[in-house]
Amino acid sequence: MKTHESEEMYLETIYLLSQRKANVRSVDVVDELGYAKSSVSRAVNLLYKKGYLRIDNNGDITLTELGEKQAESTYEKHSIFTELFVRMGANRKLAEENACRMEHVVSDELFEIIKSYLNLQ
Repeated sequence: MKTHESEEMYLETIYLLSQRKANVRSVDVVDELGYAKSSVSRAVNLLYKKGYLRIDNNGDITLTELGEKQAESTYEKHSIFTELFVRMGANRKLAEENACRMEHVVSDELFEIIKSYLNLQ
């Protein structure tokens, strides 16, 4: 895993999977993202070492408090950017694709300004 952006993407994916499934495993992340098993395994292990994840003896993945906080923050940005772009007239697919990119690069300060502008504080 080379960037903070990919860490956020994996955490967000695990977060969303955990909202839909009782148990999340690496294979679920592979299926969701369409990445190679080896890439997902490497990323999951790095996130584990950084304290973002717990992995039990069955291979079930759960987010730590730190991981959940990061994932929720990323997902909030994704959701708000998507909503903003849809309100501006973009179709949902275009809005989602661009929200995915922007959620990783926007500063916290500018994001708070956007939320305030949209009355989402």
